[in-house]
Amino acid sequence: MDNAVAHVSLRHARGWGVVNTHPHRERLAIENLMRQQFHVYCPFMLERVRHARRTREVSRPLFPGYVFVELASDTRWTPICSTFGVRTLVRSGENPSMLPSDFVEDLKIREVDGVIVAPSRRFEIGQKVRIAGGAFQDFVATVIDMDERDRIIVLMELLSRPVKVKLTSEQVAAC
Repeated sequence: MDNAVAHVSLRHARGWGVVNTHPHRERLAIENLMRQQFHVYCPFMLERVRHARRTREVSRPLFPGYVFVELASDTRWTPICSTFGVRTLVRSGENPSMLPSDFVEDLKIREVDGVIVAPSRRFEIGQKVRIAGGAFQDFVATVIDMDERDRIIVLMELLSRPVKVKLTSEQVAAC
């Protein structure tokens, strides 16, 4: 994704500015920017959360701490910086750093029911896999869990005992 952020003057651009929010305040920033009549976009993804032995899915920002604001050549962007929930507008010198409209449109195309759909997983829980690298290379293990960060937890037998090992998907191959 070369040149995803264009450092150009607003006089010649129409695109999306990048707003840095206070930690976990993306929704507050979105609400307050929309009250000021800005067009705001923040892609969300579903994440599995475990708490008190229960698992549920919650929507979380795809880019934590950032939202996108559509800016045109005649947009006054200085009020953005003093909006509740906003830390700053990402800038290059005096002007906002702009993302091309295509970048945001590509994200919107990937949405289903308001969230970005994650790519399908390569492995299923219970599947036998072969460890492809590292200290346990060529060991056979069973997938017992996966997370959204492309990590796989496998159960393997080591010294006649079952041991849980956390690996990335690149370290594992199907048997």
